[in-house]
Amino acid sequence: MAKDTFRIAVIGAGETGTPLLEKLMDAPFVNLLGVADLDADAPGMRLARARGVTTTTDFMDLARLGETVDVLIDVTGVAKVREALRQHMQDSGNHHTLIVHEMVVQLMLSLLSGRLVNLKHDVQDY
Repeated sequence: MAKDTFRIAVIGAGETGTPLLEKLMDAPFVNLLGVADLDADAPGMRLARARGVTTTTDFMDLARLGETVDVLIDVTGVAKVREALRQHMQDSGNHHTLIVHEMVVQLMLSLLSGRLVNLKHDVQDY
């Protein structure tokens, strides 16, 4: 099934998430539903708020949006976040939302730039 709009939410709005958020917000075929980061003042959080996108410091707020999210992108690099997201999808019966791991983001950004992009972020305890 072809889509003309992708409903996206992003977890992680620091050095890794911000370049991704810039590209997502500039894409006319993306509806950015929300951005989460523990640091409410992270660069991507400020950018999202400035562009009228909902922000939260609780990543589960985005997971609780349920099947209104097509793709939930996790660029935190934190295994506990990935595990919590997978568990929530299973418990809620959400078989629609796709969780995208940071490695896929690294691949996408690398392909867009024509060179290998190294992701940088500090590991935070969630």
